[in-house]
Amino acid sequence: MARKFTELEAKMSEEAIGRSDARYREMLAEMPLHELRRARGLSQEVLAKALRIKQPNVAKLEKRTDAYISTLRSTIEAMGGELDIVARFPDGAIKITNFSSIGENEPAVSQT
Repeated sequence: MARKFTELEAKMSEEAIGRSDARYREMLAEMPLHELRRARGLSQEVLAKALRIKQPNVAKLEKRTDAYISTLRSTIEAMGGELDIVARFPDGAIKITNFSSIGENEPAVSQT
């Protein structure tokens, strides 16, 4: 029989709850594009309409292992977000700004 997480959590130690919460935050901080779209409550069809492309192109985009920065930026913005590119080094992180105007007046994704 399935049990609600709140029932299980009630039996967990504070330490276990803390570890669970930390892992949950890690999982939210990193996810593939298709999971991000689902987490935002968007279907491929809705996202396609926002990007002015066809749904199969959204499916292709989500399966790609590489993409233009302008395409990724348009996709994230269509989901209501903002794309930042950050370089992380042992002594700190630097936000890369020379990509900020890429794609502003270009189509989001090829229709092919």
